[in-house]
Amino acid sequence: MSSKKAAPLPYHNRELSWLDFNIRVLEEALEKDNPIMERLNFLSITASNLDEFFMVRVAGVMEQIRSKYNEPDISGLTPKELLSKLTDKIHTFTERQYSCLHRSIVPALKRINVTFPPVQELNNKQLKHIEEYFDKILFPVLTPLAVDRSRPFPLLANKSLNIAVRLEKDGESYFAVVQVPSILPRFLELPCEKGRAFVLLENIIIHKLSQLFELHEIKAYCPFRLTRNSDLDIDEESEDLMLAIEKSIKKRKRGRPVRLELIQKCDRETKEFLVEMLHVQERDIYELPGPIDLTFLSKFCGVRGFENYRFAPIRPVDPPADFWGYEDIFEAIREKDRLVHHPYESFNSVVRFVETAADDPNVLAIKQTLYRVSGNSPIVAALIKAAENGKQVTVLVELKARFDEENNINWAKKLEHAGCHVVYGLSGLKTHCKILLVVRREDGVIRRYLHMGTGNYNDSTARFYTDIGLFTCKEPFGVDASSLFNVLTGYSLPPEYRKMVVAPEGMRPFFERMIEHETENAKKGLPSGITAKVNSLVDPHIIQLLYEASQAGVPIHLIVRGICCLIPGLPGVSENITVISIVGQLLEHSRIFQFENAGNPKIYMGSADWMPRNLDRRVELVFPIEDEDLRERAFSILELMLSDTVNARVQLSDTTYTHIDKRGKPTIRSQIEFARLARKALEEKEVIGKEEAYKPLRNPHFESD
Repeated sequence: MSSKKAAPLPYHNRELSWLDFNIRVLEEALEKDNPIMERLNFLSITASNLDEFFMVRVAGVMEQIRSKYNEPDISGLTPKELLSKLTDKIHTFTERQYSCLHRSIVPALKRINVTFPPVQELNNKQLKHIEEYFDKILFPVLTPLAVDRSRPFPLLANKSLNIAVRLEKDGESYFAVVQVPSILPRFLELPCEKGRAFVLLENIIIHKLSQLFELHEIKAYCPFRLTRNSDLDIDEESEDLMLAIEKSIKKRKRGRPVRLELIQKCDRETKEFLVEMLHVQERDIYELPGPIDLTFLSKFCGVRGFENYRFAPIRPVDPPADFWGYEDIFEAIREKDRLVHHPYESFNSVVRFVETAADDPNVLAIKQTLYRVSGNSPIVAALIKAAENGKQVTVLVELKARFDEENNINWAKKLEHAGCHVVYGLSGLKTHCKILLVVRREDGVIRRYLHMGTGNYNDSTARFYTDIGLFTCKEPFGVDASSLFNVLTGYSLPPEYRKMVVAPEGMRPFFERMIEHETENAKKGLPSGITAKVNSLVDPHIIQLLYEASQAGVPIHLIVRGICCLIPGLPGVSENITVISIVGQLLEHSRIFQFENAGNPKIYMGSADWMPRNLDRRVELVFPIEDEDLRERAFSILELMLSDTVNARVQLSDTTYTHIDKRGKPTIRSQIEFARLARKALEEKEVIGKEEAYKPLRNPHFESD
C-alpha cells in the first residue's frame, strides 16, 4: 500500500494526539491560578496517564516493529517513524513534567512551608524519626536481592520502584536490587517546628543502605523503575474465559520492558548493568531528575491539613431536582422520564434505584451490565441482596475491562455465589454499554423500568467523572432493553430496535446516516448543524463524513476531551468545524450527539465514542432524549460547554491547542456553572414545596353552602 492511499484525508495520528491531550493536563499543573495541591494532582495524572500509554500504546507500536510490520497507518506513518516521533515527544514531555515540579511547584510549596528536605539536611530529631521508622517498620519488609552467578537478576514487577546498588568487596564489584515496598506509603512526614516536612521512602532506604549490606562497601546507588507491555492477549475461544483471563493477567507481570526510568546521576557502571539485565534499548531509557514515579503525588495532595489548598469540592445535590419530593422512585419515573447529571447531582439516585428494586416485593427481575465498579460497590451489594431476596438477577460482567480484570473477576465470583446469573458477554466483543433493567409487577401487568447512562456504574468515579443518566419506563425502551439483554445472554439475533441505537450492528450506519442527512439538508438550504461531545474522535470514515458535511456548509461544533484525529479549520476541507477540549476539575466523560435535522433538532446520549472499537468491536448503547424539557436541558448542557472560557482549549489547524480568547467574554467555568445550576434547580423545588405546604387547607369536616 502506498503512502498516498494510507493517508487519503487530513488525519492527525492517534498516539500523537493522545500526547497532546496529556500536555493539556500538564498545563493545568502549570496553571498558577489553580490551588497548589490540585496542581500536584494534575501532575500525578500526567504520570499515571503516561504509564498506561507505555503499557498499551507504545508497547503495541514496539510489537509491530518486532513483527516486522512496516505499513504506514492512515496518518502516513510507519511503526518505526511513529515510534521515533513518540520517543522524541515523550522525552520533551518528561522534561516539561520535571521542570513544572522543580521550577514551579516546589517553590510554591515552600511558600506555604511544605518541603521535602534532603536527608543530609535533616536535624537530629528528624534523623532519629526516620531511623526509628526504618528499624520498626521498613526494615522488616525489605528484601535486598543480590545478583551473582547463583542468584539471577529478579523478575521485577511492572511499575515497581527499585534501587540498584553497586557494591565492592575485596576489589570486586557486585550488584544488588532493593525494591521500595509499594505496600507502605511513599512518603513519611517528619517532626517539624515550622510548617510541614516530608521524606520519600526511597531516600530513607538509601540513607540506611549500609545496614542492608554490612559486609560490602557501597560504591553507588540508583533508583529505577521498569514499565512492561501490559496489553492482554486473551484466547476468547477458551472454554473458560475467566480462567483464560486469569492466566493472561499473570503473563502481564512478565511482559517485555518498554521503558526504563533512571535517576539522572546514575553512574555509568550501574546504568550499563541495568540495561544489560533488562534488555532495553537506548531510546527506552528516560533519565530523570527525580523523584521517579510521580503518581504518588495524588495521595500526597490528599494529606489531611491540605484541604484549603484544593479546589472547593463540588458537592452533589441529593436528591437531584428531578426526584425531589418523591419517596417512591418508581412513581417518579412513571410520571415522566428523569435526567440526572453527575457529579453535580448525586449518583445515589442510581444506587437507590437498585437498592429499592432489591427490596421491593413487586420486583421480579433485575438485569444489568457492569464494566467498571468500585472496590466496595453498593450496586453489587444491592444486586446480591436482590438475589438473596429471591429475585431473578442477571449481570453481565465485562471481564475484559482493561486493568480492571482482576476486580471484575472477584465481583463475578461473589455475584455467582449469591445466586445471580452472571454472563461475560459476547465472544470477540467488549460489552461497554451502560444499562439497568428492572422488571416490576404492577396491578396485574408487567412494567419495565430502565436506567441508561454515559458512564460506569461506579460510585467512586462518579464523584469526579461527568456523566448523564436517563430513567424511563416507556414501553418502547423497555422492549428494546429486553431484546438487548436477550442478545447478550442468549442466542437471539439482534432485533430492529425501536428507540435504541446499538453497536456493533446498528451504530455505525446510524451515525453515518445522521451526518449525511445534515449534509443533504445544507445542500438544500435547510437548517443544518452537528454538535457532538465525545472522549475521542478517531474513526476515519466518520471524520471523512464530517469533512464532507463541513464542505457542504454544515456548522459543526465538536467537544473532544482526548484524542482528536480530525483536523479543524483547513481551508476547503474543515473550515466549518471547531474543536474544543475541556480539561478541568472533573474528568469529562459524557457522550452527547445533537443533529439540527432541518429545524427539528434530535439529541442522543450514550456510551460510545467515535472510534472504530466503539462502532465495530463493542456492544455500545446510544439513546434519544425525547421529553421536551429534558431535550432543552440536554441542548443547554452542550451550549454551556461551548461557552467555557476557562477550561476549554481550541484546536488549531496545525493540531496544537490554545486557550480560548477571553477578551470581551464573561469568565465561564462550565463545570462550576453546572454545579450552581444543580443547586439552583433543587432550591427552586424546595421553595415551591414550602409554599405548597403553607397553603390553607379546607376543613374536610366543614361544608359551606
